[in-house]
Amino acid sequence: MTDRPTILLDLSADLAEGLFDAALRDRLAAVGAVAHTGGSGDPAARRAADILVTGWGTPPLPGRRADAGRLGLVVHSAGTVRRLVPRSLVEDGVRVSHAAAGMARAVAELALWFTLGGLRSLPATDRTMHRDRDWHAAAPSALGATVAGTRVGVVGASRVGRVYIELVRALGATVAVHDPYLPPEEAARLGATPTGLDELLRTCPVVALHAPVTDETRGMIDAARLALVPDGGLLVNTARSALIDTPALVAELRSGRISAALDVFDTEPLPRDDPLWSLPNVTLTPHLGAVTHHSRRTQGTIVVEEVERWVRGAALEHEITAATYDRLA
Repeated sequence: MTDRPTILLDLSADLAEGLFDAALRDRLAAVGAVAHTGGSGDPAARRAADILVTGWGTPPLPGRRADAGRLGLVVHSAGTVRRLVPRSLVEDGVRVSHAAAGMARAVAELALWFTLGGLRSLPATDRTMHRDRDWHAAAPSALGATVAGTRVGVVGASRVGRVYIELVRALGATVAVHDPYLPPEEAARLGATPTGLDELLRTCPVVALHAPVTDETRGMIDAARLALVPDGGLLVNTARSALIDTPALVAELRSGRISAALDVFDTEPLPRDDPLWSLPNVTLTPHLGAVTHHSRRTQGTIVVEEVERWVRGAALEHEITAATYDRLA
């Protein structure tokens, strides 16, 4: 590392503006010489950088350390880095960090909104009110439920999952959690009961998915497991669509037996002919879980703090190591 490192912002101008206000830009400039690529992934600029700040849409890095030039630190302003930073670079000593923690609250709040609305059939009620302008036609056909007194199942005690647990517990929910990597004492601290996946699906009228997509979790909510969800149950997914067998979910939704709230899809944007558009018992949002002004600034703050730590030789707070890389989404 040079005395005054080069900090390359390899992300779009719009994203950089959303992440870094004037105060954060000043903090970056105080510790290094800041350069920009506009998200082009310019190889020469990358090789000349000591620190690379990346974001959504940034082109992947080369797999060989020899092609990375002076690069010592990559700070990703979003979540998983698996599509961006090859594992070989981590193994070869390039330090890697990310700002996933900055998005957790926003995504968890969307999952909470899905939960509150789904328990009272509010999205469908709102659509009927606007379409028919008929007070009585819009009234739900069955009584709703409150979060208080509801058993909520959480699949994945990720950063988002932990915030979601905190939120629903604060409203009085009883929480079951399935996460094979969650120590029992940590589950106890969260106030959640460790539960096998099948048992969780059988016993929870609300199931919220907060797990990463890995070889272990891909397609784990299949037709057999969807059939375990109680009649009238609600499936909330703000994580990744690959956790679910989507055709099996569509079949369950068509039956009317359960409902769902989805922010993530197999193909994004969602194709205009996708069957999900026509189903009245599914709430759809366009992958906007982390899209808030607050989360952007929090992500930017995390990036700046990690850069500052690296420059002064302190431990990184959000580092991704070779040991944790394989558990990323």
